[in-house]
Amino acid sequence: MPEPDAQPTETTGWEPDVLDGFEQLTLPLTPDDEGEVVATLVRRRRAGGGSAADARESRDPLVADRGIDVLYVHGWSDYFFQTELADFWEARGARFFALDLRKYGRSLRPGQTPGFVTDLATYDEDIEAALTTMGHGILTADRPKHERSLVLMAHSTGGLTMSLWTARHQDRVAALVLNSPWLEFQARGIGRKVLAPALELQARLDPRAPLPQVDLGFYTRSVSRTLDGEWDYDLAWRPVRGFPTHPAWLTAILRGQGTVERGLGITVPVLVLLSARSTLLPTWSPEMMRSDTALDVVGIARRSTDLGSQVTLVRIDGALHDVVLSAPPVRAVAYDDIATWVRGYVPERPPAPEEDPTPDDRAPGWVGWVGHAAGAVRDTVRGWFDRSGAGPQA
Repeated sequence: MPEPDAQPTETTGWEPDVLDGFEQLTLPLTPDDEGEVVATLVRRRRAGGGSAADARESRDPLVADRGIDVLYVHGWSDYFFQTELADFWEARGARFFALDLRKYGRSLRPGQTPGFVTDLATYDEDIEAALTTMGHGILTADRPKHERSLVLMAHSTGGLTMSLWTARHQDRVAALVLNSPWLEFQARGIGRKVLAPALELQARLDPRAPLPQVDLGFYTRSVSRTLDGEWDYDLAWRPVRGFPTHPAWLTAILRGQGTVERGLGITVPVLVLLSARSTLLPTWSPEMMRSDTALDVVGIARRSTDLGSQVTLVRIDGALHDVVLSAPPVRAVAYDDIATWVRGYVPERPPAPEEDPTPDDRAPGWVGWVGHAAGAVRDTVRGWFDRSGAGPQA
């Protein structure tokens, strides 16, 4: 990975995003054997060029800035479109950013192999570019010098990547929130160890050879509004049956999971959100609308204990693989759980001196933030469900 540059945190070049009310910034990365490589940072549209002052100007004046920045990273065959998740964090005083990693979503370029890397540490460059833009770059990584705390949130494969990254950079992170992280292979540790040698050999001989397609499209059926779900998104960036997989990529995944098994030693607080059950079947079942159809949640729940010393595990009845894409009452529970956990484990960070103090009718710091978050999101989402049985679309 190249040495990072001392870039200013006020970054120009933000452009309108494909999501209404959002904007994106292209982050150039080191080219590889497929040519140009970029990552893409996404956020709610700001009033100006991206400075802290611009962020304050664009914020709801009734919402106190809690001095928190959230960086979200998506999973496999995915990209950021979960606008409700951004609203949850920002309406409660945090600044929310999402990162489309190289060769995914907004960052995918013609001629590239979607999602392909041979080492999950390759994403260190993507993550560093995003954090530098956010004001959390490695050259200013001393926590006391930061005006804001950093909370990382990641889903599925992104959860594996960000767990490994956090283990290497704990002094820069306040907390880690994992949404169905792919910490263990579906066949669990024994299956992973049996499969790994053959995959490694194939990866050396033909790293981009296509592997058999195992995604039957059931997860898409449970999520996409074009089928039985409620969400709108780009099916070119998030295909019905997922991207093709390759030996070198899967080898990188198995190595990462093996590292987790040996113990990551993370000392910052970690929250793991999982469905209460998996439904991994070769044919469609209505139960797939209320369970994880991608991963073995029991194996992941057990593996999550190897992340570190402060791991909170929450199993949510009726949750899908992406917990925040579940039915409205289920994701209301998820947001409530996140807010409750933050109250107990994320250090309070008072507003900067130039910012308005917390209103008298709310508790100070994170206590007020999470209380308002839990109540407002729960009441709002359940209100949607009571009126129409469906929530807003991304």
